[in-house]
Parts: sequence; C-alpha cells; structure tokens
Amino acid sequence: MVSQIVSAVGVMVVGVFVCALYYWLSDKLLNAALPVRAGDVTQASRNLNRRAVVRPWLFLGPALLLLAIYLVYPVVATFILSFYDRAGVNYVGFANYRWAFFDAGFRQSIFNNILWLAVVPAACTFFGLVIAVLTDRIWWGNIAKSIVFMPMAISFVGASVIWKFIYEYRGGNDTQIGLLNAIVTWLGGDPQVWISMPFWNNFFLMIILIWIQTGFAMVILSAALRGIPEETIEAAVIDGANGWQIFWKIMVPQIWGTIAVVWTTITILVLKVFDIVLTMTNGQWDTMVLANLMFDWMFRGGGDSGRSAVIALVIMAAVTPIMIWNIRQANQDAGGH
Repeated sequence: MVSQIVSAVGVMVVGVFVCALYYWLSDKLLNAALPVRAGDVTQASRNLNRRAVVRPWLFLGPALLLLAIYLVYPVVATFILSFYDRAGVNYVGFANYRWAFFDAGFRQSIFNNILWLAVVPAACTFFGLVIAVLTDRIWWGNIAKSIVFMPMAISFVGASVIWKFIYEYRGGNDTQIGLLNAIVTWLGGDPQVWISMPFWNNFFLMIILIWIQTGFAMVILSAALRGIPEETIEAAVIDGANGWQIFWKIMVPQIWGTIAVVWTTITILVLKVFDIVLTMTNGQWDTMVLANLMFDWMFRGGGDSGRSAVIALVIMAAVTPIMIWNIRQANQDAGGH
C-alpha cells in the first residue's frame, strides 16, 4: 500500500516537472526562433505578433496530440474496422451494417436503450427537482440532501451488488433474504425472481441508476433554485398564487435551461450504461443494451471486431448530438443568454 502511494506521488511529481520543463523550454525556443532586437521596430513587431499566434498552439500541442491519439484515432480506426470481418482482415463492405439492421438481438438492445432513455432521465430529473424543492423548506434539508447524494459515491458495480441483495430470490421453503421478496411474503404474496421477468426486469435495473443519479440531479437543480430571484416568488404570492402554481409557473420556467442540461447529461450516461446490466443479468432475459452487446461481440465467443465496431459507432452517433447540444446549452446558461 505504501509503495503504491509513493509510486503515485512520484508519478505526479515527475509529470508536473516534465510539463513545467516543456513549457519553459518551448517558450525559450520560440523566443530564440523569433527574436526581438532593438533598432528594428518593424521586424520586432512582426516577431511579437508571430509569437502571440504560435505560443498558444505550442502550449496546447501535447494536449492536442494526446487527444488525437486517444480520441480521434480510435474513432477513425473503429469506422474502418466496421467494414472488415470478425478478424479485422478481410474487407466485407456493409455486411456488418446489414447484420445490425436485421439482427433480433441488436433490435432488442435498441428497444431496451430507448426504454431506458424514456424512463431514467425523466425519473432522475423529476425526483431530483422534487427533493430539491422539499429539502429547501425543512431545517434538516442539508442532512436529507447528503443522504440522497450518498449513492453517487458508490460505483455502478457496488450499487448493483447492493440491489442484487434487495432483489434476491430463494426457492422452496427457504427464508427470503432479499428485502423485496421478504416484504412480498410478509404481505402474503409469492416471492418472485424479479430480474428474470422479461420486460419488467428492465425497470428493476433502471431503479438502480435512478437511485444513483437522483442525487446528481438534486444538487444541480437545488443550486439553480437558489438562484431564482426572491422578488418573482414574492410577487406571485402577493398576486394570490398557491404553492403548486409558484412551482410550475414561476420556478420551473426560470430553471428550464438547467433542467434540460441535467436531463441530457443523464441521457448521455444512459446511452452508455453497461456496468449495471453486466452485474445484474449479464444481458440475459431480454435486458441486453447496446454497450453490453458490443462487449459480447468484441470479447466473447472468439470476438468479432467488425460487428462490435458497428455497435460502437451506433452508440457514438446517438451520444454525439446530445453532447453537443448539452455543451451549447451549458455555455448559453453560463453566458447568461
């Protein structure tokens, strides 16, 4: 443990030193390449302008290089790979795309992703907004917010393990240790294998992500609510508006931009959901989503790089426009227009 900490600290120190050294040397070389000499005002002015143009790109160079290596190149390579066979050797044209269009498993994954998109962002945003409003009205609101936000500190796999115990099923006459089945049997019902119930099991998995992400939505929306001018609420109260009208007609419209950003941020996360499905069902019982389908085609049964590349491109195509809109909306909110 100590050696790992020392190693991590050493890597950070060396990294900071190397970055500082690079910036210092690059600045020195730039000044040497474009010198500013006294007596030649025209040349000095030209070189100063050139330095101003070159210096930002020089400093951004390492970051842009890493971005190209770890982001641009994989996208291009994945696109090219989608036109090759499972081994990535023989060119097969659009065969992998035709497979995706006609494959029942791929269509099931698309349907499940759409189902997740329809439920999870809406539920997280709604519950986050309601909790943010209610906790601002009680003296122990900060404690309640901390409890709601706590699942954000748990990994998706850890949260899935917790909920696996909640959905646990024991057959025969065994005592039900799963919380949900224990409640059902206490009420006189029959225990169920919840995560193997086709269609409905998707909702049981969604609950896990809603449980995790509601805290995120609550924190962001709570901050937005506190930014609403008190004058508008006081004016509504004077005009005779009740609490429900103030909430929907005064508060929500003023934070609509923040609501949209929270919604789209969770939407992007949902499109990439993987850990929960893998841990809970491994994609069985019609719970497969695109990320898990991609993982299966890439790493199981010998692997098929062509088909997995197609699925990866579909996920990227779905995420990119939402991400662009999210960034633009956030910039607009930050700019106040």
